Amino acid sequence: MDIKPIRAEADYERALRRVEELWDSPEGSAESDELDVVTTLIEAYERQHYPIDLPNPIEAIKFRLEQKGQDPRALIGVIGQRTRVYEVMRGKRPLSLNMIRRLHEKLDIPAEILIQPTGRSRKVGVHGSETRLRRGGMRKSA
Repeated sequence: MDIKPIRAEADYERALRRVEELWDSPEGSAESDELDVVTTLIEAYERQHYPIDLPNPIEAIKFRLEQKGQDPRALIGVIGQRTRVYEVMRGKRPLSLNMIRRLHEKLDIPAEILIQPTGRSRKVGVHGSETRLRRGGMRKSA
């Protein structure tokens, strides 16, 4: 067993080829143990060099509803009345902590996905400036 750290892309490629060679090794064998160690090294390298972003909360809700054969009407009573469901699903209103809890409980969506910002787009005015709410009124920024 000649195991080395994965520091560069060439090391990563070599480790992937080794996994292919070891894939069908018998459980409990030295090759199986090597497979476990090499896959752990690969996972660590991939986490650092190929991170995967969590999905958008609204997209995750839509996906789970689709999996269950339901539409957004199924959220009435879970996150609020029809108007509230519409606002949330259109990105006009963020999820509250209570909504996140109920969605996690009812739809089994991981809370770490639901607590992310929904990535709502900023409103741009006629002259290309962003309009923001500010204490005491509206303010335009260029």
